[in-house]
Amino acid sequence: MNTVLPDVSISDFSANERPLEWVGMQGIDLPITITEAHYEKQLHAKADVQVNLPVAHIKGIHMSRLYRLLGDLTEGESLSPARIEALLKDMIQTHQDCQTDSARLRLTFDLLVKRPALITESIAGWKAYPVRIDAKLIKGNFLIQASVSVEYSSTCPCSAALSRQLVEQGFLADFPEDAQLSREDIAQWLAKNATLATPHSQRSKAEVRVDLANHSADFGLLALINQIEKALKTPLQTAVKRADEQAFASLNGQNLMFVEDAVRRIQAQLKGAFIKPKAHVRHLESLHPHDAVAWSSPLEI
Repeated sequence: MNTVLPDVSISDFSANERPLEWVGMQGIDLPITITEAHYEKQLHAKADVQVNLPVAHIKGIHMSRLYRLLGDLTEGESLSPARIEALLKDMIQTHQDCQTDSARLRLTFDLLVKRPALITESIAGWKAYPVRIDAKLIKGNFLIQASVSVEYSSTCPCSAALSRQLVEQGFLADFPEDAQLSREDIAQWLAKNATLATPHSQRSKAEVRVDLANHSADFGLLALINQIEKALKTPLQTAVKRADEQAFASLNGQNLMFVEDAVRRIQAQLKGAFIKPKAHVRHLESLHPHDAVAWSSPLEI
């Protein structure tokens, strides 16, 4: 009785002979551990892994080998660029019979971070920051990039100027030129009428991509997110009380921005601190049914 199981990926040849750029799997569930300064958590990731198939007649790659190698990332030390490079090398090495010379990995996950309220010291809440790690080893050349998404609030400068004009016109209409007004009179009028018109603001998103040093100990994700939020100054909040909501309104009023302003702020903040930062911002307009967008440069890897 023949107990050897057939493997047609080796024994058979492709009916349509041609090389393939990438072959592999997508959407593999994976627990990963991310450790950075003041941060260590096990997170749920989705992984995509592929290798190239440069030989035209070979029918298929060894999917199970890739799957088993990927499982090694869940064991031992925290995830790092160096561990990912070692994984890609192993993916290529285990496919020498396919003459594979290139491999790639994509990891997507949410970095969960606890954020305090702006004013109220006793409350805090969790925010999820979508993260993507893209790594390629192409004929011995290793490239790894990290992308993070940060949500913030943006208030339109043009809308703010138009709103201020209406408040000004309302004030002049209510008081003649020779009106004798005290500070208290003006304060009372403002308390009732300062919202004759309000500028429009909207939830907005920044996607930022940076190159990573090949042999760094970690990805620097939290540091990158913190710098983006520092540049924008109006990150979305979690738990709030009225004092925190008022502080958030104040931040928005002091940081009016178009998409052009937002993407330039990010680039200026990250320049010199991160490798090749690239930013894309998107303001989900409350005035229009379409979005306003800006790129500092293309985000393709």
